[in-house]
Amino acid sequence: MLKDLFGKKKYATVMLYKDVDNKIRTVAIDSFEKTPGKTPGNDIKNPAEISHPRMAARDRIDSTIDKGTFIEYDTDLKTIDALNFPGYMEKIETAMQNSGEKEAVITGEGKIMGENCVICVMDSNFMMGSMGSVVGEKITRAIEKAIEKRFPVIIFTASGGARMQEGILSLMQMAKTSAALGRLSKEGLLYISVLTDPTTGGVTASFAMLGDIIIAEPGALIGFAGPRVIEQTIKQKLSEGFQRAEFLQEKGFIDRIVHRKNMRTVLSKILKIHTLGGGNDA
Repeated sequence: MLKDLFGKKKYATVMLYKDVDNKIRTVAIDSFEKTPGKTPGNDIKNPAEISHPRMAARDRIDSTIDKGTFIEYDTDLKTIDALNFPGYMEKIETAMQNSGEKEAVITGEGKIMGENCVICVMDSNFMMGSMGSVVGEKITRAIEKAIEKRFPVIIFTASGGARMQEGILSLMQMAKTSAALGRLSKEGLLYISVLTDPTTGGVTASFAMLGDIIIAEPGALIGFAGPRVIEQTIKQKLSEGFQRAEFLQEKGFIDRIVHRKNMRTVLSKILKIHTLGGGNDA
């Protein structure tokens, strides 16, 4: 069973089926083996021991997708200043120069250890990965392409939330992306959400937390409002580590924390289970 991957067993044995020959194959997901003394489901004992620097979207794709298999989507989409927000286009130009990208997300398709997927990677180097109309449109189109091709979807989030310079238009992207993921789910297709530092605001409140499986990198900041705003609102001191990946996993919001060095392997094995079909021997 898929749920065994995130339980307390030393490893999970998953029954996989191939329709071509009707033979049942059993695979031990040994990469999920727990290390004594570590929190179940985590790759690290103490989040303070690991520091994951923020990663550019291109670098993330290069480290995740098989070489030569990535096909980028919607490279022609460009941001416009629909609300005539003062200084917005100047900020866009600066962000393009600083990041080398046209927008805060890269979408496309590729293979992870031979397994097909549609992948979206947000880039915090572009206006802190904020979600405007182009970001929402690119993610929605990628999900629709996944439905068309019957591919699973992986989204790496890294965002400060909805982009204030686009006002209500940016907030509309929350509903649009969530509706697209609803259609993906109805088609029985897999969505893996990978939360990286930081994942906050309207992105957390929409597609980031809608994954069938939700993974996070160690120590990632994940939340809606910032901890300082929350403390000022409730007039209380927050718990240590509040809004960090480890705290959220303890509270049941995250399925597993995966070190960056293991991410590609973990994703490929989940994709393989989805591709072949999981079940039990009952």
